[in-house]
Amino acid sequence: MISLKDKVILITGGGRGIGRAAVKRFTAEGGKVAFCARSEGEVAGTARAIEEEGGRVLSFRADISVRREVQRMVSQVISDLGDIDLLINNAGVLGPSETIATYNPEAWEEVIRINLNGTFLITHAVVRTMIPRRAGTIISISSSVGRKGRAKWGAYAVSKFGLEGMMQTLAEEVAPFHLRAITLNPGATRTKMRSAAYPKEDPDSLQDPGEIAKALHYLAVSTDASLHGQSLNMSDLPLEAWLSIDSQERGA
Repeated sequence: MISLKDKVILITGGGRGIGRAAVKRFTAEGGKVAFCARSEGEVAGTARAIEEEGGRVLSFRADISVRREVQRMVSQVISDLGDIDLLINNAGVLGPSETIATYNPEAWEEVIRINLNGTFLITHAVVRTMIPRRAGTIISISSSVGRKGRAKWGAYAVSKFGLEGMMQTLAEEVAPFHLRAITLNPGATRTKMRSAAYPKEDPDSLQDPGEIAKALHYLAVSTDASLHGQSLNMSDLPLEAWLSIDSQERGA
């Protein structure tokens, strides 16, 4: 397993939900973590939560769909923390629940701009710094609706299909440089986005975002070469066995 201590980690969409849980997890593991979110309040909330636990984090109010903001953020992360070892593409918006025929074109463009184009921009900026070093991992949060279309998921589903394709393409391109590219479908998770998609669902029946953070932690430290280029579900990961072994090693 790879140690996360002093590894430089950039997490998009770190203001709440899975992103915030990942920021907490990787900071607690000794990583030098930077994150971004579009909401100033969410940025401040995550940073405050980390500081209250005695940690330190580099935070940005940034929109990943704006190239200059991405370039500024990546440059500052490298300047302040060092070369980026791990990028977690988590930022995204849901968009309206409408059929293709009734979908508002402006809403469609916004979802694609953030979820797909934005993910390209941040991946493009980071992977160009990883290739010369021949080291680095990119993990992108996907969705089941990005693997099989479903009515009224519109631009969100299409953006996740695009994300899956982009990561598969990237995986082949970076393999010669010993980089890793992986997508993870977190499944039903207790987040604000999930609540908006399924307002009648009991949130207590859903997994906590911390469970996804554990999965991201596993993918970040695993040396299993077969993970590269995979589109994974939570059920594909041996988390219980890994957590048991990890707990024993920490206690040793």
